Amino acid sequence: MRVFHSDSYEVPLPPGHRFPMEKYRLLREALLERGVLSPESLTESTPCPRQDLARVHTPRYLDALSQGTLTDAEQRRLGFPWSPELVRRFSAAVAGTLDAARAALQDGIGGNLSGGTHHGFPDHGEGFCVFNDIAVAIRALQASRDIRRAVVVDLDVHQGNGTAAVFTGDDSVFTFSMHGENNFPFRKQPSHLDVGLPDGTGDAAYLDALALHLPEVLDSAGACILFFQAGVDPLTEDALGRLSLTHAGLRARDRLVLEAARQRGIPAVLTLGGGYAKPLSATIDAHVGTYEVARALFR
Repeated sequence: MRVFHSDSYEVPLPPGHRFPMEKYRLLREALLERGVLSPESLTESTPCPRQDLARVHTPRYLDALSQGTLTDAEQRRLGFPWSPELVRRFSAAVAGTLDAARAALQDGIGGNLSGGTHHGFPDHGEGFCVFNDIAVAIRALQASRDIRRAVVVDLDVHQGNGTAAVFTGDDSVFTFSMHGENNFPFRKQPSHLDVGLPDGTGDAAYLDALALHLPEVLDSAGACILFFQAGVDPLTEDALGRLSLTHAGLRARDRLVLEAARQRGIPAVLTLGGGYAKPLSATIDAHVGTYEVARALFR
């Protein structure tokens, strides 16, 4: 399994900022230390060309990012202070998802140890998402005619509002989001299928809902590739989650998605999405679990 990373791009954040930027490096190190990935399977991604970003994001927004002219309100909505390092790092993360998708088309699966930035809209970022990496990757693959149709299975605890907005009215991309109904974003964008779950939902109810809807999603999508936004913030320890999944429940979730893709012969792309547990080690363990499931299924 080929996996891409971009954690060497350091981003200056104010002291006490709540986004756990260090989780990307810690995850890569944990995957290597635990023997889940080998050094040979890892490749560092480089910033994405503007041409690819511009298939999704507006010229005004890209100019504001490159020139540092985001307003204070836009930076608050994004959740990060602007810096050139921030733009380079998130641009490299976009490239990692596109690289992982190309690897998946060849190998059946590919991964990005970042990405899943599903709150990125064409004309703005929000919720710690500068760009929408999944949308950019899909549009790039469609432009090169490597794929015609895609499906996005978004199981982050927060609804994939940016991804839904990008693909509104586009029948070539099926967007499926299963998330906490009462959690951010409080104004949801309609996906092709949304499943909102009540606070406190645990393993059994969560897995039952996923098993009910996932076959319908994949059969309806007729997709050439599956993008899995495998956020681990449904974990009960997550500070921003409000659901109550265990580590075993998350692994069962990942197995359901990846087994369904493998059985149907749909290449699968792994992106990280959210994870804000305290302590952070619980988030790292959950992300490692996703890759352990993937390795077991795609040997």
